[in-house]
Amino acid sequence: LIPFILLMSPAGYCSDKYPKDLMMRITALAAVVLTLLITLFYYLGWFWPAFAMTLLLAVQSAVFSPAKYGFIRELVGDENLARANGLVQATTTISILAGIFLFSILFEHLLVGVNYSGRSELLSAIAPIGWCLVVISLLEFAIAFALPRMQDIDAAMRFDWRQYVGGQYLRFNLAAVREQKIILNSIAGLAVFWAISQVMLAAFPAYAKETLGVTNTVVIQGMLACAGFGIVAGSIIAGWLSRQGVDMRLIPAGACGISICLLVLPGLPDVVSNSVNFVVWGMMGGCLIIPLNTLIQHYAESGELGRVIAASNLIQNCVMLGFLIMTATFAVMGLSSLWLITILQGVALTGTAVIFIGYRWHARRSS
Repeated sequence: LIPFILLMSPAGYCSDKYPKDLMMRITALAAVVLTLLITLFYYLGWFWPAFAMTLLLAVQSAVFSPAKYGFIRELVGDENLARANGLVQATTTISILAGIFLFSILFEHLLVGVNYSGRSELLSAIAPIGWCLVVISLLEFAIAFALPRMQDIDAAMRFDWRQYVGGQYLRFNLAAVREQKIILNSIAGLAVFWAISQVMLAAFPAYAKETLGVTNTVVIQGMLACAGFGIVAGSIIAGWLSRQGVDMRLIPAGACGISICLLVLPGLPDVVSNSVNFVVWGMMGGCLIIPLNTLIQHYAESGELGRVIAASNLIQNCVMLGFLIMTATFAVMGLSSLWLITILQGVALTGTAVIFIGYRWHARRSS
């Protein structure tokens, strides 16, 4: 999360000044180099150098993100933004789920019968996994070169590092977000959704152990994966319903559905009912995030799209970091995960109320 927070201004600047396909190619090449180094350090058993390269992969993602989302608008235009975002979100979620299961299986397979006493021996045992990372990064690099050129270099744009260090760029980028109320509200909605999702990902295993008596990590991962499949379905549905433009009704409907799923969660007695609840949760989440992402891309000025997306990343990751600190605090204090879920219920209900108020305001303004 930290690179997304610290690199908001440089990432947004690069996305607006340079062709976005070029930025994606450069960052994809960086990913190849970094995954090769990670693999090398795994074989050598060097934990901290491998950790540092993994942190640099997060830097690569922070620079890649504004270029990727800005490129979607350039490629498909405003009229097809929602459908494109639906496909991107569905594909991304499928990739994340596939990565979680693939690397979990490989991790368990490589550690069968292996005795290790420290980080170095553990890294050496799982080192072959690094080659999977390299292959995936090479695939990313190859695909990046298939992208068309949609933008030229903006020679007039300059980046002043003194203004960046002094915080002037931060204030300038956040001002670009504050000027458009609909953009700010969309970012806030996304931030709350992903923060709640992150806390659920961290807290649900403990909750499942406390209340359901489930300790099998595969079963717990399977229940959480149901939310991912739901997001895929919800994203596709939201994209289809918004094929003629953003369907604003999806936003309050998605927020309301997420709140209901959180409210009924403590009363669900078994694995099956929790799995179904997570599927519905994910579908409602997909119906929420697709129109919100589309509104941000649609209402941002073309020359400021990179900075707006970078500012969105900053706000979302700051909120996620705050929720993550809260989750860690609960764990350190030994508090029940049920209390954490109760707090999330209050946050979701408050967010839903705010979204309904904003939706009514937007409907009156449109009419």
